[in-house]
Amino acid sequence: MLSIRKIGVIGRTYRNLNRYSQILGILFKYGFGDLVETLKIDQYLEIGLQMISRKKRARVEKSTRAERLRMAFEELGPTYIKLGQILSTRPDLVPPDFITELARLQDEVPSFPFNESRRIIEAELGKPLEEIFDSLDERPIASASIGQVHRAALLNGASVAVKVQRPGIKKIIEVDLEIMLHLATLAEKHIEEFSFHRPVKIVEEFAKTLERELDYNIEASSMERIARQFLNNTNVYIPKAFRETSSARVLTTEFIDGIKISRVAQLETGGYDKKLITRRGADICLSQIFEHGFFHADPHPGNIFVLPDNVICLLDFGMVGSIDRNTRESFVELVDSIVRRDESMAAHQILKLTSWEEEPDMRLFEKDVAEFMGRHLYKPLKEIHLGKLLQDLLELAAQHRLRIFPDIFLMMKALTSLEGVAKKLDPDFDMVAQAAPFIAKVKLRRFSPRRIESDIVKLASQSLKFIQEFPRDLLEITRLIRQQKLSFKHELEGFDRMLSTHDQISNRISFSIVIAALIIGSALIVISNTPPLFYGISIIGIIGFLAAAILGIWLLVAILRKGSL
Repeated sequence: MLSIRKIGVIGRTYRNLNRYSQILGILFKYGFGDLVETLKIDQYLEIGLQMISRKKRARVEKSTRAERLRMAFEELGPTYIKLGQILSTRPDLVPPDFITELARLQDEVPSFPFNESRRIIEAELGKPLEEIFDSLDERPIASASIGQVHRAALLNGASVAVKVQRPGIKKIIEVDLEIMLHLATLAEKHIEEFSFHRPVKIVEEFAKTLERELDYNIEASSMERIARQFLNNTNVYIPKAFRETSSARVLTTEFIDGIKISRVAQLETGGYDKKLITRRGADICLSQIFEHGFFHADPHPGNIFVLPDNVICLLDFGMVGSIDRNTRESFVELVDSIVRRDESMAAHQILKLTSWEEEPDMRLFEKDVAEFMGRHLYKPLKEIHLGKLLQDLLELAAQHRLRIFPDIFLMMKALTSLEGVAKKLDPDFDMVAQAAPFIAKVKLRRFSPRRIESDIVKLASQSLKFIQEFPRDLLEITRLIRQQKLSFKHELEGFDRMLSTHDQISNRISFSIVIAALIIGSALIVISNTPPLFYGISIIGIIGFLAAAILGIWLLVAILRKGSL
């Protein structure tokens, strides 16, 4: 399990100072010094910003801020590359130009030596390599920030792919996440427009995502779960995971020799049916989402292969999503209300799929939903792009300070990626029409006799439980009131910022008093000719005046840096 601690818990002696300095240096290098200054990092570390390496800025004058952020993330390494990839799917947090740039982040890094792979495999599986595999290629066939893949053969002759986790990657990620958590805490405290997005919460969710990705046992379980979903479907193939030669850091799966779905020319040469492949791929993704509620959340072209007879094969199950029955039904109700152009119902369904600090102005919200519908729906179905529609929907939610739940994001990302792949194979493919039968099934299931019976039993059970527990809870509340143990918690928004400002004012006043005292004291010493003297002037008085001048300049610079006198 990842071990992440807040800097405040450790105190002012930060245990990862070198990496912190490196991160801040790269931010300065790519022109984000203003952001670093705003975070007021020197107030929280023993060192000031003047001690942090401010490397010479890269030649980025002609690059946009979004391009510079992408380059900074690439230089910062695997943790930040992963963060950038996740942020590229969050239009509620990131402007469109940043999303486009962050989507370009490549998760490809140089491979590590084979002797490291051998050491990790033998340590994880508890046997010499020769007792596990008949052969294992020393040169990896793929290398990413988390691990690399070798082709191998088991002792029984089966051809497999062996994914080995990069040595020391867990420690690197822990250090980066700890620093990231501190930066997020500062951003939430000092940058008002960031506080709404809860950067600390985002980092915590990101840590959970990485923790799952670092445990290959979870990926093997996801493969097996999705394979069970399609046991009776011959149009899809999920590679087998070999548990006996796998662990948390080593994953052995069946080797797939197919054609990447993005290689259109190769598919045409091989006589494959592109339209059939498109329909099958879409049905596989839609079935996972709307029928099973557990889905492959990263269906980009590199993770989809085509096998003989136009069979679809899914690879790399490191990122999966899960949505429960109620969420699926709420999403279907949202789609249905949009299709029926019922802006009031659509607005209420959006609220059911989001969280918020304060409910938006419903009159204004419904007006914006109606405008959103007008942009997308008054056109032929073939011209409706699901990816664009979902992205605009996310932006609409963000505009009204609504946060869509993470699994909904993953579902939307999967649908958008799928539509992009489908359009390359079949430009005339209609994603909305393909999804219609699945949406209709979800709606019909709500009225099935078994479902109605289940809902009635559940409601009766909950009602009975409420009737039984309510008197006891009421007596408990009465007892707490009588014993004066019942308390209410009040939180004042902006109170921390007000206290911080108050501290700054107090510090400046104290500083000014010290400077004034130095000036007055030094003047008295000079007037009284206190020895030793230099050209008839007291040296102690001169030192006092110099100290007062230095402190005064320091105070003036600090005030000017804040942008006001």
